[in-house]
Amino acid sequence: MHPADPEAPSTRQEEWRSFLFLTTVTAPLLAVLIVAGWGFVVWMVQLLTGNLPR
Repeated sequence: MHPADPEAPSTRQEEWRSFLFLTTVTAPLLAVLIVAGWGFVVWMVQLLTGNLPR
């Protein structure tokens, strides 16, 4: 089984490593980016429209 072979089945260790990467790196990073992006959008809309909260 060659690692570059696209037909090769994935091993349990590769699946576990992928799962850990997705849950510890990708998901938290994506969550932070979404929240920060939304905050930036709200801030810019308030800045451009002058509709600031009182």
